[in-house]
Amino acid sequence: MAVSLPFHFLFFLLLLDRAVYSSSEYLIGVGSYDITGPAADVNMMGYANSDQTASGIHFRLRARAFIVAEPQGKRVAFVNLDACMASQIVTIKVLERLKARYGDLYTEKNVAISGIHTHAGPGGYLQYVTYIVTSLGFVRQSFDVLVDGIEQTIIQAHQSLRPGSVYVNKGDLLDVGVNRSPSSYLNNPEAERSRYKYNVDKEMTLLKFVDTQLGPIGSFNWFATHGTSMSRTNSLISGDNKGAAARFMEDWFENGQKVSSKIPRRVSTIVTDLNTNHSRLLDIAASYKSSKGQFLDAKVRVRKASKRTFVSAFCQSNCGDVSPNTLGAFCIDTGLPCDFNHSTCNGKNELCYGRGPGYPDEFESTRIIGEKQFKMAVGLFNKATEKLQGRVGYQHAYVDFSNLEVTVPRAGGGGFETVKTCPAAMGFGFAAGTTDGPGAFDFKQGDDKGNAFWRLVRNVLRTPGPEQVQCQKPKPILLDTGEMKTPYDWAPSILPVQMLRIGQLVILSVPGEFTTMAGRRLRDAVKSFLISLDSKEFGNNLHVVIAGLTNTYSQYITTFEEYEVQRYEGASTLYGPHTLTAYIQEFKKLATALVSGQTLPSGPQPPDLLDKQISLLAPVVVDSTPLGVDFGDVKADVPPKSTFRRGQQVNATFWSGCPRNDLMTEGSFAVVETLRGGKWVPVYDDDDFSVKFKWSRQVKLSPESQATVEWRIPESAVAGVYRLRHYGASKSLFGAITSFSGASSAFVVV
Repeated sequence: MAVSLPFHFLFFLLLLDRAVYSSSEYLIGVGSYDITGPAADVNMMGYANSDQTASGIHFRLRARAFIVAEPQGKRVAFVNLDACMASQIVTIKVLERLKARYGDLYTEKNVAISGIHTHAGPGGYLQYVTYIVTSLGFVRQSFDVLVDGIEQTIIQAHQSLRPGSVYVNKGDLLDVGVNRSPSSYLNNPEAERSRYKYNVDKEMTLLKFVDTQLGPIGSFNWFATHGTSMSRTNSLISGDNKGAAARFMEDWFENGQKVSSKIPRRVSTIVTDLNTNHSRLLDIAASYKSSKGQFLDAKVRVRKASKRTFVSAFCQSNCGDVSPNTLGAFCIDTGLPCDFNHSTCNGKNELCYGRGPGYPDEFESTRIIGEKQFKMAVGLFNKATEKLQGRVGYQHAYVDFSNLEVTVPRAGGGGFETVKTCPAAMGFGFAAGTTDGPGAFDFKQGDDKGNAFWRLVRNVLRTPGPEQVQCQKPKPILLDTGEMKTPYDWAPSILPVQMLRIGQLVILSVPGEFTTMAGRRLRDAVKSFLISLDSKEFGNNLHVVIAGLTNTYSQYITTFEEYEVQRYEGASTLYGPHTLTAYIQEFKKLATALVSGQTLPSGPQPPDLLDKQISLLAPVVVDSTPLGVDFGDVKADVPPKSTFRRGQQVNATFWSGCPRNDLMTEGSFAVVETLRGGKWVPVYDDDDFSVKFKWSRQVKLSPESQATVEWRIPESAVAGVYRLRHYGASKSLFGAITSFSGASSAFVVV
């Protein structure tokens, strides 16, 4: 029934509410959602290696978001994706959903969607042809899981908005990145280079979110290093080093904020009540044989018990020329360092590979680089005392970068001149790849001439005109993507530029990969310009960060001098030698509008090409098992009466169906269970760094497949009886999807 309250009590509540809001600077909220996507058959985005298709999960991918709002004013939302980059069509569709749900509360102006640049996530979710060739066109599952996940993440953050404060801290992190194109960097003016101690940025900037009543609820940081600790031959979906760092920090907070020499693991708070006598444990384990596969009535989502409320994101910055493979680049045939200028070995780019700190184990390299970022973030988090204070604001514009007038100093001095950017094009050095992932054939980085044979091949697709050739110089054009329109656009021309403000922090959302020096120039230009516009509002404590690969993707941005060298990054700078100057010019316009409060024209709208997308990826037709075998049956079991110690690996293989039948979003394909009080309880799953889910067909295109659950027992695992379980889904010849599961024989961990 209805209850009426006295007026004086209502007035008291109103005053209390205002007091709570006035004691905090902002409303803050965070969110997180699974965006892992199809774990089979789909080409991975990043290396453009057609042979690199997903066949399992290293650990799951997530979207993480924060929202900061003035109690009665503006707000900004930032989403960080465990994905290679943002996508224009994904951004468009997310914004459409947000408009339908919230009206004009969240728009392209105040929502930023950024990718960490892992090269181990499913591809096919971008709308331009160049970026979906190796994925055999558009992959609807990859696209849908991103749109759904981003929307759910923002919903969570919106619904959790509460009074709170945001703190900022920053510090230098060493030994996490090296410059993979040092010869390009050296082409920058010596006077400019002398201002910096390193040829890559070492600074991490971190935000700490503290709910007024609940305490810390999250942290987001920006730091530049590529998501290429996992190699171009890896086939397990992975968030790479930044995704790993996020896992480690969320685990650290959930497990009591303790940093040890071991990386934190998600460990169940359930402690087994079994007798720790080894022989007794073996007897108990022996009584639990592998179970026959069983069909489940509905889609099952199994996750271990977790109190996860803390959200931590490790965001990307100006990583264009920064590699996490810190041991350097070496020739795989001789073991000698690669050629300095071209990153070749006896003239061949295919033999030159960078080595991570865990070489030759890419999983160990991922762990090491992730752990270093995690530990740095923990230190900044614990010591963050500078509170963000002041207005929340934003500016955004769409800009046509294919024909943009830019004012630059006149060559040789004597004033300024007006030049233009160019329609998108990629140079010969692009096809050479990088030391993180070499290309093929006889291409090499630093090629400013090209060759006749590949020009003939290029001309079959499109011959660039003389104006385009002149505009892109000294880049020899291999693919004139900006002028290729069949079957639809190959590259973007209209790009979003965006500036978000939270007090004395300004985030520059850029739709590409800025190199180290290009990022420095942009940050410095915007910072000094803001201070010149309003020195009182933006004093010496102004923090400016670059959020790379945000809202859409347009490859690389180098300095003018780096562009002249035409290594991979310069050859992949689409809009010509003045691209960076164009960005600086447009961001100064955003800065002016941010300070004055004016509204900039929105600019030309980017195209929505969803209805034009072509997909050549074959669907799952049917799954089957050998005669007398059920889905979920164990094919290769854990040996009977097995005992394992921490640090050892245990695995079991099951008859399975294609993971594309059910993505297990917010669920698991692979689960580790422990016995507690006669019941099996999940304690680890495929969202843990210690658990791997591996899927395969014995014969290509065969309807029969297997799934292996692999568990590297962490040091913090509790002694007891365990088993491995697989969840999956099969497709019948008539299209029906049926869920199933199976479990291995039990074993003992001591």
